[in-house]
Amino acid sequence: MRPICLKRAAPSVEGGRVRVKVAGLVYTFIPRPNNFTGWGIFRPIDEKYAELVESARLPQVAEYLQRLPTLRLFLVEKFKAQTWFGFPVNTADAKQRFRISSAVPIHLVTEGEVFETVVARSDGQTWWFDSVDRRADLILVQKLKEALQAVTLPDDLNIPKLTPELRTGYQLATQQAAGFKAYYQKQRQENQAQHENRYAERRLGSALAMGGGKLRGFQDRGDYWLVEWTTSSGENHTSAIAKKNLTVISAGICLDERDKDFDLQSLVGVVEGQEWDDY
Repeated sequence: MRPICLKRAAPSVEGGRVRVKVAGLVYTFIPRPNNFTGWGIFRPIDEKYAELVESARLPQVAEYLQRLPTLRLFLVEKFKAQTWFGFPVNTADAKQRFRISSAVPIHLVTEGEVFETVVARSDGQTWWFDSVDRRADLILVQKLKEALQAVTLPDDLNIPKLTPELRTGYQLATQQAAGFKAYYQKQRQENQAQHENRYAERRLGSALAMGGGKLRGFQDRGDYWLVEWTTSSGENHTSAIAKKNLTVISAGICLDERDKDFDLQSLVGVVEGQEWDDY
């Protein structure tokens, strides 16, 4: 590729790349210095690197941005000095035009606070801050800030004119906000418990079904499950079953102290008298 010799304005973040468009072609360079964050005027050194000449002026920044498509987003979390995560104001529009339906990082944010609406522009890979949207409902923004400060849980949020997108944005903001740590820790524990229960239910139900039985319910007792199950003839039984390998700890009926010789699947046949003779 033949290097371009023109100086161009471009945004840059530490450790990133600068992209400029000349005569319809997009060029990507590693900036020098590579720790520069902001809008600058860059001059290509060769096909790989471009050096920072000076900071870009506002008209030069505007000229760069006006070529890029816009999207309105709520600021929901400050990631670092000039980078925020933003959630689309209209998810249907964002998904249709940009194929995004979740929060995205917005770079070089120079103004704006949590829940405020900003206009961002994309170069196809990165979102760059353009401006704060002055048309946004500032009263609604203030109410959300107050709710966040009061540690109002997402499920308890009750604010008029609250859109689904703003509700999602509020939930995202609470995940890193002070005061919500215990709530999300409890939520993670509950989700983990639900996942483990669903897994146990499938595992126990499958073992019983293979033996001809049916799961009625179970209780977690640490290293084992207390399983309530039914034979094919409709008899109800309760057995203690090891979690590790589904071996029987206590069958719930007399097996001449041979409980541990069976697992849950074979226990069904033993109880029904189909396999006892084989043991």
